[in-house]
Amino acid sequence: MADRFKNVRVPGPNDNVYKDECVYSFDNPESEHGLYICMSTFRGVGKDHLARHCQTNPGKNVFLQILRRRIPVPVNPNVEPTKVTKLAIGVEGGFDTNQSNRFTFDEKYTIYIHPDETIAYPNEVQQLPDIVKRAADAIIAADSAFLKEERSLMNITWNGEIRPVTRHTSTLEQLNNGKKIPPSGWKCQQCDLTDNLWLNLTDGAILCGRKFYDGTGGNNHAIEHYKKTKYPLAVKLGTITAKGADVYSYDEDEMVEDKNLAIHLSHWGINMLKMEQSDRTMADLEIELNQKYDEASAIEEANSKLQPVYGPGYTGMRNLGNSCYMNSVVQVLFTLSDFQDKYYKHCDFYFDTAKDPAHDFNAQTAKLAFGLLSGQYSKPLPTTSDPTLYPPSGIRPQMFRSLIGRDHADFGTKQQQDAAEFLQYYIEQVHNHCLKDPTPDPALDPSICFQFELEERIYCPDTNQVRYIARPDSMLRLNVPLEASRNMHEVLQYNATKEELEKQGQKTDDLPIVRPIVPLKEAIAHWAAPEEIHDYILPRDGRRTTIRKTQRFQNFPDYLFLQLKKYTFNPDWTPKKIDVSMEIPDEIDLNSLRGTGFQHGETLMPEEDATTGAAASSGSAVHVNEVLLQQLVDMGFSTEGCKRALINTGNNDVEAAMNWVFEHQSDPDFDTPYQAPSKKARVEQTPPVDEESVGLVMSMGFSRSHAVRALTVSNNNVEAAVDWALNTPEDNSALSTLIQSLPQSAPVEQPKSRFRDGTGKYRLIALISHIGKHPSSGHYVAHILKEGRWVIFNDENVALSEHPPKDLAYLYLYKRETA
Repeated sequence: MADRFKNVRVPGPNDNVYKDECVYSFDNPESEHGLYICMSTFRGVGKDHLARHCQTNPGKNVFLQILRRRIPVPVNPNVEPTKVTKLAIGVEGGFDTNQSNRFTFDEKYTIYIHPDETIAYPNEVQQLPDIVKRAADAIIAADSAFLKEERSLMNITWNGEIRPVTRHTSTLEQLNNGKKIPPSGWKCQQCDLTDNLWLNLTDGAILCGRKFYDGTGGNNHAIEHYKKTKYPLAVKLGTITAKGADVYSYDEDEMVEDKNLAIHLSHWGINMLKMEQSDRTMADLEIELNQKYDEASAIEEANSKLQPVYGPGYTGMRNLGNSCYMNSVVQVLFTLSDFQDKYYKHCDFYFDTAKDPAHDFNAQTAKLAFGLLSGQYSKPLPTTSDPTLYPPSGIRPQMFRSLIGRDHADFGTKQQQDAAEFLQYYIEQVHNHCLKDPTPDPALDPSICFQFELEERIYCPDTNQVRYIARPDSMLRLNVPLEASRNMHEVLQYNATKEELEKQGQKTDDLPIVRPIVPLKEAIAHWAAPEEIHDYILPRDGRRTTIRKTQRFQNFPDYLFLQLKKYTFNPDWTPKKIDVSMEIPDEIDLNSLRGTGFQHGETLMPEEDATTGAAASSGSAVHVNEVLLQQLVDMGFSTEGCKRALINTGNNDVEAAMNWVFEHQSDPDFDTPYQAPSKKARVEQTPPVDEESVGLVMSMGFSRSHAVRALTVSNNNVEAAVDWALNTPEDNSALSTLIQSLPQSAPVEQPKSRFRDGTGKYRLIALISHIGKHPSSGHYVAHILKEGRWVIFNDENVALSEHPPKDLAYLYLYKRETA
């Protein structure tokens, strides 16, 4: 008997015991057959996956089965329910959707030896060796992997060293000189530097920081100001968030914590921190606002009797504590055939190839796909008894969230996040894993269905020359042109009435809200209209001028995400949501916005001089748009990295540069000073490329010239070349032409473009709406068109939608029509 249990071991403090859920499915101790915990690996396994686990882990076939059932708790009518103090779900002070105070749990245990032996535990404990008893007791007593993670997430409140509280926190003098600090556009008062700036909290002076040993940084004006005035505290601009900021005490000579930072900042008109200083006051205000604000009831369809729906593709997702942004995005993505073909149809492949399924991206994504699409976790609860005594319908995507947020500072917390940011991050992760991980079909890459290329045309009136830039993207971001509102007169009248009532001290709750009505076609027209860009630097001579930029589509993707930029900040740094009602058509036609490319009669802007031009003669004398550079630096990225982003994206588009930053911030040279070699140097240093490697890169859908160029810059490393090619658009530059002319060992058939294309006609199939003042707070809900009817996905609640809030959404997904 001892030989049968030779691999059983007692879990130690560093072992993760997955006793909450199966690593391959969403089976758990409350499922019909309970959960089986391997007594060697401590992985939780559902009954349907026991054979798979034993096959991939030979000799590890002893399990502790946990079967859990709910026992009702009598309700005391004299005890008031806990008051909600946070606009959040699944966190302390938030909404308890599980009604966990209504029941307790009863658990039964069994030792199971695959394939067919069971031993009741602890009733038949005498049949078991001591090691099995100790292991079973330790598993039962151990904190689960989920519980450990919850603790770590709740403890993520500080990511750096513990800073001492400054002695000036209660005694700091602040001058009443009338200064108010805007949220952007800062520069040093003495030298006009626009980065490494510090705000003196006593007199409001904005000055540059210390000069570093290598000559970079500031010009020491902030510390020189302290030596003259002895005003001790300064806060670094660009680091201020709701959690705090970088504060330096000159006389204490170290970074410090200012307990009254919110008050000190509000003196200079920076009120965001002050508003969030009192958690309860802000929470009560926002909850009250959202309960009476018709946006919330409209998005959640609170005034409708929604009919729940169940079955494959109608599975809800439990809210894990501000995880609705993730739930909404995932529900939309897994209605698409590209994601279903990749992860649902091939889920067994990813389960079988995962060495550590709990930490395997493909396995957990396939598990999520199976949970949402199989229908196994979407069944109606019995109506004959208390529904709280049955495990809730839907899935709890804890492992998935842990994995996707493991290497991300924001998505790894329990704080609300921007759904649009998560969408792009997740799509990027999908793409990266498609490139490097085993796959049953190399053609399966769901991220491709969103990818499109924009043609940016730069026209310079001074020289009558043009330049074309190709920029890849996966989301169309649209500003909301309020000036195009169809009911501006009614809006102005409503605002005037509301303001008058407030002046008289009267309530405005009963005043019907009048929102600006803006047609989506106006937002698209605003995006497509020529944009004047000042201080554009001409490539050859570095001269600054004003140019006009237009953008068009080079291809129309299978699915087009539209993001409405509804969120901004007031001049006093308080978050502001543009309260607007959009006219959203079910169909849009973008064919008129297809790019035409270089036209007959146009003159191209010359590239920089190959041997004697300014950029060639001085590698460090690369000019960038200082206004755009400051905007990027204000987002928290390094100055050198932002310079690289602007140079590589045409030096004229902050969004394109920001996307480049997200894609390249892990590059080893991201923070190093940019050096721009001449074309002659680049050509002279071109190493020979291997034709077999060229063929491999071309098989990914790139032209020969682009493949050769990618291998050249990556020293013939195929994987690095593919990554470079994916993130660097093809163009018709002189270098590309030169490389194209290099000798070829054999003609190679030109592959298809990696961008899908078709008609520019689209139909609306999904939308993600947001309730709240800011995308990083509040609540997200998805509405999806399935089988000809709209369905609302509100976390674990899935129901037929009666009035999908098309006019109030934040993200829209359109599907390209087939010819």
